[in-house]
Amino acid sequence: MSLAVVRESAGRRCHDVLAPLHSCVYFAPEHQNEIAALGLERGPMTYYAGRAAPLGMVDAGAVTATFYNFNHEHVRRYIPAAWTVTTPESVLAARLRGADRTLRRLLGEETLTSPEMAEAAELALRAAQGCRREARPLYSANADLPVPEAPHLALWHAATLLREHRGDGHLAALAIAGLSGIEALVLHNATGKAPTSALFMRTRGWSALQWTTARDRLRERGLLDEAGDLTGSGAALRGEVEALTDRLDAAPYDHLGPDATARLTELAGRFTTALRAAGAFPAAHFGKG
Repeated sequence: MSLAVVRESAGRRCHDVLAPLHSCVYFAPEHQNEIAALGLERGPMTYYAGRAAPLGMVDAGAVTATFYNFNHEHVRRYIPAAWTVTTPESVLAARLRGADRTLRRLLGEETLTSPEMAEAAELALRAAQGCRREARPLYSANADLPVPEAPHLALWHAATLLREHRGDGHLAALAIAGLSGIEALVLHNATGKAPTSALFMRTRGWSALQWTTARDRLRERGLLDEAGDLTGSGAALRGEVEALTDRLDAAPYDHLGPDATARLTELAGRFTTALRAAGAFPAAHFGKG
């Protein structure tokens, strides 16, 4: 295995334990409650507004383009309507309050005020300094936001930056692979390690017919078998997409360096393990089907 592959794999491992520190808020009532308190509908509207707020008062087209795997007609039901109720600035403040409340409940005060939390925040912020803005709209928009003072919120902010940086690159890799947004979801779901098809359809606005049609297209390409499982070609394509994503996401971990990346992986891994143990990611939402 080449040194480049080892380096890129280390970045992926670090990202895999950092990203849940950001995404746990989407399964938590605190995030939705804080944004809904601004007058927005619970459900998709609070999600779209919360994640898109760093972009400013954008229309549905920008959200669909940067989120990739959401049904544009579904997005249009909530954006830009959300901006007639409140402002992106108010949503940004609300989502930070939601993150604070979520992490306090799931991790506890002792963990939040620990030296390890402060160390992880410093390392993650240092990694984020190596991120690149070019062709990364969600990362770049979040990078313009101030860094919170509290270490656990600084870590959440840094995890957000690193998640969106990798995500922006991942979307480029999906486009190169010729996968539409819904096809990417169906292929991911076929691994059995992703959210369920029911959750994907409900949160992304796809119908059962659209899901089935996308699955049929993937079968025609030889990426899924008749049972809807990954074929060898499907697994290979997913591997190519992840390898390209790794290469596009190498910069922050190269900037941090191998030893510090390993330390950040260790620390973030502890926090993510604690999040999972606290029920941050309900098992009913994950698995094939």
